[in-house]
Amino acid sequence: MSLSVVQGFTKSLAMTVLSEIGDKTFFAAAILAMRHPRRLVLSGCLAALIVMTIFSVVVGWAAPNLLSRKWTHHITTLLFFGFGLWSLWDGFKEDGEAEELAEVEAKLNADWKTNTSSAKGDSKVIQEDDDELKKQRRPILMQFFSPIFLKAFSITFFGEWGDKSQLATIGLAADENPIGVVLGGIIGQALCTTAAVLGGKSLASQISEKFVALSGGVLFIVFGIQSLLSTVES
Repeated sequence: MSLSVVQGFTKSLAMTVLSEIGDKTFFAAAILAMRHPRRLVLSGCLAALIVMTIFSVVVGWAAPNLLSRKWTHHITTLLFFGFGLWSLWDGFKEDGEAEELAEVEAKLNADWKTNTSSAKGDSKVIQEDDDELKKQRRPILMQFFSPIFLKAFSITFFGEWGDKSQLATIGLAADENPIGVVLGGIIGQALCTTAAVLGGKSLASQISEKFVALSGGVLFIVFGIQSLLSTVES
């Protein structure tokens, strides 16, 4: 394994772990795992994160083909410093983890109540001999995948879209070996999501998002300084 792959892997793994622990999608996976089979929640969340990671890396890898390598390197350096300051700011805000956990839980509770009441209403109206017709009328994806899997996938995918970790992955892939970034990102996502699903809300509520945010901010600043120094040396 080449040095560039190892470097990309290490940076991506560290960045992903510190970005995803205590994130909204982390809390969502923990809460979903309390209400649905863990296997389906874990597979849905992981599938979304893997797709998002590969997509982000492809975008970052293609960026130097659209812009010059010099400009993509400068943009990546600025992104690292920007995300570092952003994370540090989040870390210094009070009660961040409590507010975010409460926000995610409230949203999922609202969806849960809506789906439950809808299911009860349908069960009173629809007879057993209409099951096949009901199945045929369901969306195509719902016929091949579990609704729980699709719910976990959609919540995670759209929760990550435009998130700080996605943009950081794009920037990292533009500056590092994309294979290493993909491997590090997927393994990091798998570790965080598995911990959230197995640990549940009890683990999520014990995590100090302030410490994680400050650690992530320092890491981004270090990446920015390293990227800046490599620019000066070249």
